[in-house]
Amino acid sequence: MRRGAALLAGALALTAAKALAAGIDVYALWDYGRPAESEARFREALKTATGDDALVLRTQIARTYSLRRRFDEAHAELDAIAPQVAAAGDEVRVHALLERGRTLRSSGRPADARPLFGQAVDAARRAGLERLAADAMHMVALVEPDTDAAIDWHRRTIAYARAAQDPKARGWVAPALNNLGDTLRRSRRLDEALAAFRDAEQAYAQRDPAGETVRMARWQVANVLRLLGRLDEALAMQLDLERRNAEAGAPDGYVFEELALLYEALGDAARAAAYRERHRRATTPR
Repeated sequence: MRRGAALLAGALALTAAKALAAGIDVYALWDYGRPAESEARFREALKTATGDDALVLRTQIARTYSLRRRFDEAHAELDAIAPQVAAAGDEVRVHALLERGRTLRSSGRPADARPLFGQAVDAARRAGLERLAADAMHMVALVEPDTDAAIDWHRRTIAYARAAQDPKARGWVAPALNNLGDTLRRSRRLDEALAAFRDAEQAYAQRDPAGETVRMARWQVANVLRLLGRLDEALAMQLDLERRNAEAGAPDGYVFEELALLYEALGDAARAAAYRERHRRATTPR
């Protein structure tokens, strides 16, 4: 659903990644909400990087293009390093597979991305690259066309991340639970979705109890409560989120939208209209 990408980006921002062999912590250079700024950091690091580190940096430059929907440039960057990737280490090859697959998926070609993500899973697991393996597994789940198969891959990702030795790989538990909840919700398996989102909320809270990702995870729980007709519970949670967001200086249009829907369902047309207007103002580009 619409909140899934934001939750995932938040989780990734919280996850300090395993440093590369030569000491470049490529994930620490990322700001997933600002891909152009991230590209500038990667290019600066590239000035002194060598070997596999330089190749991984270039896969991340390709990803910044993909996030900006500059897909031809992303493919061109990956094409340019392909001969070197073939002779590089496992980490480089997995990154290259992931970014080629992500570019294909984002450009509307999930079926073409699926085998690349599968190869990334196999290569990462063989090499013991747990964080990358969990990343690749979660991508397989996102491109599976069959709902049951997607749910199975979400569960496999969660189980793998929970059992991982690398704490950074375990950081995938929360976003994978969120993705599971989203798939179950879209399948109208709402009781199961609620359980998954509650587990995701707990997992996010363990990492950053007062952070934005926890508030967003609570929104997911409240959203499913509304869909289940548990309006009073949903309303209490969304009002609490409204207060917490205000305290954090981060009002959320999605919360206002849910409150409008809840008050409408409860027969309070005046409050529903007020929150619809707040949602409109919060989501109108300035």
